[in-house]
Amino acid sequence: MPIWESLTNSSPAEILKNIVDVLLVWFVFYKLFTIIRGTKAVQLLKGIFVILIVRILTEFLGLDTLRWMMEQVLRFGFLAIIILFQPELRRALEQLGRGRLFSRSALQEAEERDRLIEAFSKSVSYMAKRRIGALISIERETGLSDYIETGIPMNSNVSSELLINIFIPNTPLHDGAVIIQRNRIAAAACYLPLSENPFISKELGTRHRAALGISEVTDAITIVVSEETGAVSITVNGDINRNLSMEEFENQLRTVWFGPEIEQTNTSLWKWGKRKNG
Repeated sequence: MPIWESLTNSSPAEILKNIVDVLLVWFVFYKLFTIIRGTKAVQLLKGIFVILIVRILTEFLGLDTLRWMMEQVLRFGFLAIIILFQPELRRALEQLGRGRLFSRSALQEAEERDRLIEAFSKSVSYMAKRRIGALISIERETGLSDYIETGIPMNSNVSSELLINIFIPNTPLHDGAVIIQRNRIAAAACYLPLSENPFISKELGTRHRAALGISEVTDAITIVVSEETGAVSITVNGDINRNLSMEEFENQLRTVWFGPEIEQTNTSLWKWGKRKNG
């Protein structure tokens, strides 16, 4: 076979160079996929694959007219991709400019994790003491873009002050869910699907049913503060943990969000960073 012959005739240095070349290409595609994951670009990407498959089939079946149409689509497809993927391309270039597209230090990730956990803890504690109802959903692997589109776009940094202000009663954004995407507040006043589980306790209201509903169809983590009792709950994977103390809330949020193995590393890196900056 030509490929086998080319490998046998190549020097070890050339083989290693080709392997590195292929790995780099796959890495670039992987990073691009992580950027567009959870956005409409994923659906558009599926459409492009369908067009490519149709183009191959037209060649195989000899459908000349349809093949010509697919060739025209592919010919102008590059310009269409730039137009359709404009937000994703802009975000990728911004991350590249910040030096964050291909690498991010463990210390930076640990600091960001601690900042987010602290913001959620402060806001939830404040709202629980004053019985301010809240519903916060955190995107993980499964994209929440469809639900983000039902709310008011924000694209803001996560802070305890902003979260508290959103859920203050009788304000324009308090009714609905806040969705966190890529460590930012993507939107507020979002509608989440209600759980249809008949075995849910009758004590649970609409917020808890919405939190369970989104956890049944996605892998999102959802935080609920009860308006009636001030109780704090977390839902994930169709399960709900109710009446959590603030210490339990913080520990469970850290565990389900970042994994139990992250906590020790997170603490040590945070302390090391403090010593270094101090």
